[in-house]
This record gives sequence, C-alpha cells and structure tokens, in this order.
Amino acid sequence: MNKQSNTYTLIYIIVLVVVVGTALALTSISLKPRQQANADADKMRQILASIEISVPESDIISAYDKYVTSTFLVDENGNRVEGADVFEIDVARQSKEPAAERLLPVYECRLDDGAVKYVMPVYGAGLWGPIWGYVSVDSDGTSIYGAYFAHQGETPGLGAEIEKPAFSSQFSGKKLIKDGRFVPVVVVKKGQTPAGDEDYVDGVSGGTITSKGVGAMLDNCLSPYGAFLKSLDQQ
Repeated sequence: MNKQSNTYTLIYIIVLVVVVGTALALTSISLKPRQQANADADKMRQILASIEISVPESDIISAYDKYVTSTFLVDENGNRVEGADVFEIDVARQSKEPAAERLLPVYECRLDDGAVKYVMPVYGAGLWGPIWGYVSVDSDGTSIYGAYFAHQGETPGLGAEIEKPAFSSQFSGKKLIKDGRFVPVVVVKKGQTPAGDEDYVDGVSGGTITSKGVGAMLDNCLSPYGAFLKSLDQQ
C-alpha cells in the first residue's frame, strides 16, 4: 500500500485510535478497584473526622472497623429500613429526593471511653460546586458532637474555609432537638443572630454564599432525621 496515500493515512489513524483506546480502557478497568478503595478510605476518614478521630492513612480502615460498630438506614419516620448497603448510598441523589422517599444512612460509633455517637452524612451546594460532610450527634440525639465539611471547588481563603476546624468546631454542643422538636443549626454572618431560637454558628468571612450553602445543606439533610433523633432522646 502506498504510504503517501489518503487511504493509508486513514487506516493508520483508525488503527492508532483503536489501539490507544483499548489500552486506556484496559488501564481504567485495572485501576478501578484501587480507585474505589481509595474513595472508600477517604469516606471512612471523613466519618472518623466527624467524631474527632484522626489516624494515619495506613490505619484508616482498621480505625473505621474499630469505632464504627453498626450501620443502618432509617426513613423519615425514624424506622429502620432493610435491603441496602449503607456505605453505598448515594447521598447526593438522596438529598434531592422528597424527604418521605429518602434512605437515610446512620453510622453508630463507640469511642474509647464507651460513649456512643451517631454520624449522618450531608450534601449540598456551595458557590462553585458541591459541598458535603458528616455530622455526629450524642447518644441522646439532641446535640451535635462534631462535624466535618468538604468541598469540590470553593475559593481558597474564603468559602474553602468550611473545611477548616475553625469553622467546623463551632458546631460542637449545638442543639438539634429543643422542647421535643427538631431545629437545624443556623449559619449566620458574624455578629448577627437568627430570628428564632435556633442555635447558630458564625459563617466564613467573605464566604457568604458558601456559608449559606452549609446552612441550607444542614436543614435539608438533617431535618428528615428529626424523628430518628427524637427517638434517641426518648430512649
């Protein structure tokens, strides 16, 4: 075949695309288990961070197995739901469903001193992309024990500060159940207070939209847990 012909050039390009495409596909398939393992380990790290447990990367899985003693799903009425893997629940998708149709993951943890905490995932929208996190509550379900927040692309030094302990540590001790009713923690501009009796934290300076996103995320994602949290308080 004439190597200078258009036909040869076309065949050469097609063969090259097929070979490279096949190689990339095989590489992607072979790396998928490792990528999933890394994603799972990072999720475990975030759950542990919400109960104020920090361990080296090499110890994440063993620490998760140690502290997370049980996982289960509940519905809006606080009843346990069977038939799904809690760790595989797509919280992003669930957060967009009507509250009555959501599957709500709960991670039950036991600390070194024997104290029981319950961790719930949250997911929402910041200024430039998704934000998410985990909120832990005390065994009676009334107060927040700890929180961890992350983001995909918030502005460094501004909205991205939600990932820093200076912001998340403010949630410790804030009430979610008052007088037998669920009340979400409000995120307000520093120096302001909410109109109602909700507990509140100061938003990030210069990160107003991201801060409001955190507040909306907590309201949207934790409100459906209200019945479950109240049931803990009644135990």
